[in-house]
Amino acid sequence: MNILLDTHVILWWWAEPEKLSSRVMTLVKDPANTIVVSAASAWEISTKHRIGKLPQGGRIMQEWVDRLRIDRFVELTIHSVHAIRAGSIPSDHRDPFDRIIAAQSILEEYPVVSVDPSISSLGAERIWE
Repeated sequence: MNILLDTHVILWWWAEPEKLSSRVMTLVKDPANTIVVSAASAWEISTKHRIGKLPQGGRIMQEWVDRLRIDRFVELTIHSVHAIRAGSIPSDHRDPFDRIIAAQSILEEYPVVSVDPSISSLGAERIWE
C-alpha cells in the first residue's frame, strides 16, 4: 500500500511519535507499505522555520535527506499536474500546503495520513484512526 504523510505526521514521527494513532504507527512501520512524503512538506517546514513558527525546522531541513533515507520514505516531487489540481480544487480552504498534498493524493491515488479533517474536505482520502 502506498500512503502519503501529511507534514505534521512527519514531524510527529520524528519528534513526538506518541501523538500518532496506533493505526498510523502500524502502517508506517509495515515494510510492505511504501511511505511517501511530498516535497511540499519540506517547503512547509522550511517556510514555518523561516517565519519563526517552527524553531526546530532548521535542524530538520539539514537532516531531511538522511531522515528520509533512514526511514525508507520516498519523496514525491511536485509536478505541474499537481499544481493545476491544487489550484482547481473547489474549496475555500486557502492553505497551499494542504491543497498540494490533497492534489497529490487524489492524482496519485495515495491516501493521506493526517489528523486534519480538512484534507478530506479537499477531496483526498484520509487515514487516521
